[in-house]
Amino acid sequence: MKLLLERGDINPDSSDRYRRTPLSYATEANHEAVVEILLERGDVNPNSSDMYSSRTLLSYAAGSGHEGVVKLLLKRGDVNPDSSGEDGQTPLSYSAEYGREGVVKLLLERGDVNP
Repeated sequence: MKLLLERGDINPDSSDRYRRTPLSYATEANHEAVVEILLERGDVNPNSSDMYSSRTLLSYAAGSGHEGVVKLLLKRGDVNPDSSGEDGQTPLSYSAEYGREGVVKLLLERGDVNP
């Protein structure tokens, strides 16, 4: 992956027909190292959402209990911790619904998450 990102003709934020990006696939698969590399770049959108439900990466990571990925996303000042998809659920509501206690704590510690 690092070799690909070093090329000038590679768009690390390109999306497929489902509006999924490399960052969204790495988030879903809980590949923390890949997520970290992509988030270090300025040309990758950490708030991208899918075309089916408009859920963000943080929402998927929170609902899946991927604490490491959630931490990485929350380090970014431009990630909206209260983003909601078409169903109105936020990362906090998904993490609470699925019993992801560690993620709930991480989100509430931020102070800017609406409980």
